[in-house]
Amino acid sequence: MSESAIDRIARATPDRVSRRATGLSDRAIAWIFVTPTILLLLAVNIFPLIWTVRLSFTNFRVNRPNEAPEFVGLRNYERILTDGDIWLTMQATAHFLFWTIALQVMIGFTLAYLINKKFKGHDLWTTIIVLPMMLSPAVVGNFWTFLYQPQIGLFNYAVAFVTGVDPSSFSMIGDVSLAPWAIVIVDTWMWTPFVMLICLAGLRSIPDSIYEAAECDRASKWRQFWTITLPLVLPFLMLAILFRGIENFKMFDLVVQLTGGGPGSITELTSINLKREAFEKWRTGYASAYAVILFVTVFGLASIYVKALNKVKER
Repeated sequence: MSESAIDRIARATPDRVSRRATGLSDRAIAWIFVTPTILLLLAVNIFPLIWTVRLSFTNFRVNRPNEAPEFVGLRNYERILTDGDIWLTMQATAHFLFWTIALQVMIGFTLAYLINKKFKGHDLWTTIIVLPMMLSPAVVGNFWTFLYQPQIGLFNYAVAFVTGVDPSSFSMIGDVSLAPWAIVIVDTWMWTPFVMLICLAGLRSIPDSIYEAAECDRASKWRQFWTITLPLVLPFLMLAILFRGIENFKMFDLVVQLTGGGPGSITELTSINLKREAFEKWRTGYASAYAVILFVTVFGLASIYVKALNKVKER
């Protein structure tokens, strides 16, 4: 019988190493395999975070590497928190977050509820609906930029067909009042399928026996929705809100392709403003403090939200 590769490796292993390996517990062996990955993650994630926090207390500029950075304490944080332009970008980000999440949850849950009925051709419609989320945000941004063109864009002609206004009388990405809604529409179009899939998973996790018992008690469809469907799908809805909230808070590429933060700075989100501070104005220490504030904000809000989500799941 031919000798297997495992047998050859075992025979070639020194006796001292073999005796030590034989005496290891399953927990120790697990740590041997996991430790390299943990060290890699620490090097990739923790070290840059610590370095960013360190730079946030200095006036370091990356385009002036020969100048020794000066320790400025909390001056960067004070300047950020008292800067009116920063608060305007926060307001633009909050507007974008609220309306995208609200629309995606409402439309996504409605689509999931309809598809869950398993009508004829529901598999085909599910595939068609999820197509937008398979595209790159940069591609979507360029695609919708053409759709928003006042002269040749199909979006303006669709609005004109419904409302009767002149299609060349408004520009979605060139008007101060319409540009924020332009990025909301595109993000909703692209990521509503993601929310729909999460809600669909929640709907299909509900046992049919619960609805059968409710029908035996003569509960109406409206009553079943409010007392069975919505409470059992609520954890999935909250999970979708968490994912989309974190992703939209750091939204960058889609908005850059659509409006570039304009017109003016009406659609300049915090991620775009941070990029300009770091790589256009080259205020690295200031931008590091800005990034730390955003990180603490997202981490704090997400922690509170996760606690609320866990309480809902325990009910």
